[in-house]
Amino acid sequence: MSNTFSDSSQIGMVSTFSELVNTDFKGEMNALCWYRNLEGDFAAIVGQLQIKENITEVYPKDLLALQLSEKGNIAREIILNDLRLLADFGASPSLNLLKCYERDDEFDFISTDVYSYHVDRSPIATDTFLCTYHGLASDIISNEQAEQKILIPEIRKKLKELHNGPSEEFENFLKENYFDLHYQAQPHIAPINLGLGHLWRLAVDHPKQQVLPCIHRAPIENEGEYRLLLIC
Repeated sequence: MSNTFSDSSQIGMVSTFSELVNTDFKGEMNALCWYRNLEGDFAAIVGQLQIKENITEVYPKDLLALQLSEKGNIAREIILNDLRLLADFGASPSLNLLKCYERDDEFDFISTDVYSYHVDRSPIATDTFLCTYHGLASDIISNEQAEQKILIPEIRKKLKELHNGPSEEFENFLKENYFDLHYQAQPHIAPINLGLGHLWRLAVDHPKQQVLPCIHRAPIENEGEYRLLLIC
């Protein structure tokens, strides 16, 4: 197992899918990693898939239609099995071929796109699962390494000017526009990169959550390189 992961109090390490979904978050631990050294040629899959937009969902039938080498077939079976495991668990996994996500550049003092450190929120008890098979992987940081952007005085002042409404409606304004989900990392912190092939479960902000939600961000993609990402 990677020392980067196992040495972090934020990350719990597991060795099976059953452990991944049945282990409780607790204390500072709000990320679980099913650590895997995957064999297989995932680049071959990416090379044969057709990207139609910046984000193209890939379905099992698309994978099954590919003509692959033995190593490519191993990669395909791993992905199909991950999709089955998550679906059988009751999740709704999506396999995405990614060129890039949409950027939010409406304001110069705050961004609400996935390249910004953020947490996920749900009205029901759920978690975020993700695995990067090819391309760059996401980063996470601990909650003590970041500050909610809406609490930073200069940002909060500008948000109040933007709101320009009754003060009792300001907090709802922040939630409705997802400003409260975004965080500013402390200077000089070293994020933990989630790496390739590992299946992650990240804590989400929901009413029954017992830990702080996991702060994460998407990577800035390399020019001409696609990501192959399972997420739900």
